[in-house]
Amino acid sequence: METALESLPDLNDRYEISDAQVREFGQNGHIQTLNLLNEEKVTAYRRVISEAVDRFNKETRSLAERDTYGRAFLQIMNLWRVDEGVKKFVLAKRFAHVAAALLDVENVRLYHDQALFKEASGGPTPWHQDQNYWPLATRKTVTMWMPLVDIPNPEMGMLTFASGSHREGAVSDLVISDESEDAFEQYVRQHRFPLVRPAALKAGDATWHNGFTIHNAPGNHSDRMREVMTIIYYADGTRIATPQHQFQENDLKTWLGNKTPGSLADSDLNPLLL
Repeated sequence: METALESLPDLNDRYEISDAQVREFGQNGHIQTLNLLNEEKVTAYRRVISEAVDRFNKETRSLAERDTYGRAFLQIMNLWRVDEGVKKFVLAKRFAHVAAALLDVENVRLYHDQALFKEASGGPTPWHQDQNYWPLATRKTVTMWMPLVDIPNPEMGMLTFASGSHREGAVSDLVISDESEDAFEQYVRQHRFPLVRPAALKAGDATWHNGFTIHNAPGNHSDRMREVMTIIYYADGTRIATPQHQFQENDLKTWLGNKTPGSLADSDLNPLLL
């Protein structure tokens, strides 16, 4: 295992983000970064991440047996804690530098990673805001969403953004569900947010979105798995907010070391990355 780990490509060099991209992220709540990893590097880490997903995936039900959330994707979180190869990917300074630049901060901390593998014929991901789950007293949060395989068209489950929808912060306590799909669909229509999604992404490209950007994804209408790895970042110095509902209470216990609301979000689960 040590030899395999040593053979993984280094991911600590910089990917330059322009001032225009920072402004675009601030205005729209999302951007793309093309060729964030080249083919050689994403292929190496795809192997590591996919093997970890296979080992730690506990979903055994058929698609037909699952609810809307369960049909949307196979979701395995905090793989960095159980696999050294995935840890090298998740803690990569190359990604953290991009996150810090987009948030206009000196350093960022890890909230958690999650593999989101949408199976062939997997269902849509309903409209939602990620940060509704997070008891973090900041708007300086960002998620990197990187496909590990080519997504040649949106109908393979491409992430879709309601552009500019992050500006009002939290607009609902609804988590990913049929109810969130209906409520956010109405909200997005009423506010006439432009709907933006890449026409295609190559493995190693990535999108980045603010924690409050409303987004969804269609079902996977291809015959192969849509393999995506995500990493969630927040600004160093962020404090823990008082949980507003059971999902935030669960996140406090699971991803923030169950620290006291009002204290710094700096548990051992949330390392500094730069």
